[in-house]
Amino acid sequence: MNANHHEISASTRGQQITLRSAAELADALPFVLGFHPTDSIVLVALHGANGRFGGRVRIGIPRSPGEWDSTADHLAECLVETSAQRTSPPDGIVGFLCQDPSSDETAGEVYERLRPLAQRLRTACGALDIPVYEVLCISGGRHFSYCCPDERCCPPDGTPLALTGTSVMAAAAAYAGIQVRGSLREMEARFKPTGAPGEARQRSALDAAAARIVPLVVDGAEEQGKARLRETTLALAGRLLGRFAEPPRQVGPDGVRRGQAAIDADDDARVEPAEAAAVILGLQDRIARDRLAEWMEGAEGLAAVRLWRVLARRCVAPYQEYAAAPLTLAGWAAWSTGDEPTARVALNLALDADPEYVFARLLHQACNEGLAPESLRSCLRGERENRVAAEKTAAAHARRTRTRTRTRGARPGGPRPALPKAGAGGVRRGRGAPGSRPAGRASTRPGGPAPRHGGRRGTRSGR
Repeated sequence: MNANHHEISASTRGQQITLRSAAELADALPFVLGFHPTDSIVLVALHGANGRFGGRVRIGIPRSPGEWDSTADHLAECLVETSAQRTSPPDGIVGFLCQDPSSDETAGEVYERLRPLAQRLRTACGALDIPVYEVLCISGGRHFSYCCPDERCCPPDGTPLALTGTSVMAAAAAYAGIQVRGSLREMEARFKPTGAPGEARQRSALDAAAARIVPLVVDGAEEQGKARLRETTLALAGRLLGRFAEPPRQVGPDGVRRGQAAIDADDDARVEPAEAAAVILGLQDRIARDRLAEWMEGAEGLAAVRLWRVLARRCVAPYQEYAAAPLTLAGWAAWSTGDEPTARVALNLALDADPEYVFARLLHQACNEGLAPESLRSCLRGERENRVAAEKTAAAHARRTRTRTRTRGARPGGPRPALPKAGAGGVRRGRGAPGSRPAGRASTRPGGPAPRHGGRRGTRSGR
């Protein structure tokens, strides 16, 4: 590390660790991000006289060197603005270029190939009056310094990275409960289609669901049809979530700890292709998606991350763009349950699938700015409480309406009394037998003639 700079400190949930060399700085990077970055540019803000770690930004290394200038400018501006919004502008910056060598080059050649990008990052930060104290290249299990001229600590052919779990930073992170979730490439692969033979069935299911559902979610579709689709999607998603209530099996029947691929395969088996297709297409309805974002806390939130990860893997070609919704929901649920590294990966992939997906852009910005997810959680809780209250009010109103309808349909004074049957001295109410006139007060008026039998209605004798 540049000998002209003071020591750098990194915090691990209350513990402060001092990094005194480029080797310790390189070893700390996975614990700062929560994963090993691959094919990435990472900038970390430093604050105060001791260079305390602050905000950080990461982006993939552009394949075309022609994009390096604009990428460097954008990253520097983003880090400085984000740091200023959170606390204060950074007092310094350290950078990392992480890329493994291809089959036909060495780590040293990667280091030299990326040297212009490292220089461009330094000038972009310098233009904002922020010094860059170190830029490291991490490639092929070695690290190289672009800033330190002392070959005793930073030799030109690089320095091997510390063995996993052997550094002071690793020990402090383990004590603090911080986990490194593997490489960025491995984390991204868990959200992408696996290329398994079952993809053909999933593609056919998506084709069938698209023919049925897409006409209901496009602009101008009938609201009644949208509402029916929304309720169907929510009900199906709820049933699927119930299948993830049990935590994943970490240990197999043989007592051996299972790999991540086996755990993901178990999760995949819980969802049928037709079910996955129906929910993926149904998530294109914004209201349904927002309702499902309420799965965000505790065991429900953890189960939701697994469900959304499965659905993102089911977005096979040519339905990759539809993955933006489940990826965004996975990112939100992960962020809300405290898994920020997974949240960042999922949200980045959502923006890769659809760069204009507004929900993903807002969450990505909030996560990068270090905002707490509680403000959004409170908003979603309030919406859910208002909706439940409105549903209860509507149900009570419907019950009162049914009760009033039944009351209006009843006879005044109580139920109709039982009537005696005709014959055996009984009197038959209503229309009499043919050829007779009903008896009663009207037929025997005082002073009137006695009733005459045998007449018919409509004749002179029986009118």
